[in-house]
Amino acid sequence: MDMVEKNNAINNQGVADNSLLDREAEDRERQARDLKAGLHPLRHKFVFWYTRRTPGVRTQTPYEESIKRLVDFSTVEGFWVCYCHFARPSTLPSPTDLHLFKDGIRPLWEDSANCNGGKWIIRFKKAVSGRFWEDLVLALVGDQLDYGDNICGAVLSIRFSEDILSVWNRNASDHQAVMGLRDAIKRHLKLPHSYVMEYKPHDASLRDNSSYRNTWLRG
Repeated sequence: MDMVEKNNAINNQGVADNSLLDREAEDRERQARDLKAGLHPLRHKFVFWYTRRTPGVRTQTPYEESIKRLVDFSTVEGFWVCYCHFARPSTLPSPTDLHLFKDGIRPLWEDSANCNGGKWIIRFKKAVSGRFWEDLVLALVGDQLDYGDNICGAVLSIRFSEDILSVWNRNASDHQAVMGLRDAIKRHLKLPHSYVMEYKPHDASLRDNSSYRNTWLRG
């Protein structure tokens, strides 16, 4: 990494840290309002996003514009109201992406919260992906995973021959947090030993323009 890249990384981290502090203050205010209203506030406010592409068709539309914000929620009640009306993953066309991210973080590699991070990737047979996705969604919403503050969001990618689940984190250079998150995901999802988890930093994805090829770490 040259001096320019190093300075950019430091500046991006500073922006991300300030944004995180602002969001934490907003979350505390929101939780107080929800409690006063007799609701059950979540630790974080979340947003569901959706991406659908037409197979075999190249588009000039920037990827950022193809991501559609579906709904946000910040309470247990709000989550179940929206989640119960979602189509099950097994009924979605391929290729489709479902994204669940903390409010204020866009599901883009370039977002200030994501740009220094990466993602753990797990590939599933289509028959079982929906169950693992739901377990992960409930874990994220309920703040049940270790290293939860390092998590930005999760994606379910519906593909033709398999489905791919990925969990995005903030800091790809924090090896302890990266490996700790891997262990937390394995433990919470009760992944069989036959499943292999792969890790890829987002800056590597930007360089090769690929989400899931050329992963750096397997575990």
